[in-house]
Amino acid sequence: MDWLRLVRYVMAALLAITLPPSIVYWFLVHPFIAFWRRVGMKTTFWLLGIFMAGSMAALYLIRDALVGRDLGTSWPAILLAIPLIVTAGVISRKRRRYLPFRILSGLPELSPERHGTGLLTEGIYGRIRHPRYVEFTLALIGWSLFANYLGLYVITALSIAALYLVVLMEERELRERYGQAYADYSARVPRFVPRWR
Repeated sequence: MDWLRLVRYVMAALLAITLPPSIVYWFLVHPFIAFWRRVGMKTTFWLLGIFMAGSMAALYLIRDALVGRDLGTSWPAILLAIPLIVTAGVISRKRRRYLPFRILSGLPELSPERHGTGLLTEGIYGRIRHPRYVEFTLALIGWSLFANYLGLYVITALSIAALYLVVLMEERELRERYGQAYADYSARVPRFVPRWR
């Protein structure tokens, strides 16, 4: 089963290298959105792209320390991971109909007059307000269980806590952008867990 150990390690290393910069990206965008709008979209993406690439390169150098101790191939953990990853995939499919990559990358935040969208309330957004964060969290937990490295579990826990803060920042921005319409939507639709009718 050396191939499975290799796949687990590669998954753990990829997550350890890409997760922290991906989350920090949103902590750089949301609180400083007025600054980035003044800077302009191209310059913003160049600067943030350089930050992302540099961060990932630096984390690659310490990937073994980041992934931590190998807890071994755990079939119970893998069996727990499968439904989480599948559920994340189903949510992703439903979410992509309404929220494609160009919106996910931050275009509406950086250039609302050119790339702005209306308030999303249809489809999966009629059931939960933040399907992409639910999708991301389920996938992250699933892949961490599959990889089964101690350091990755720590990174996952910290990432989920950080994502919650990103959600709060994003909601503040959405309230400013959509006003009462977003307040009404928030009162009607739960943040993460759908109500069963």
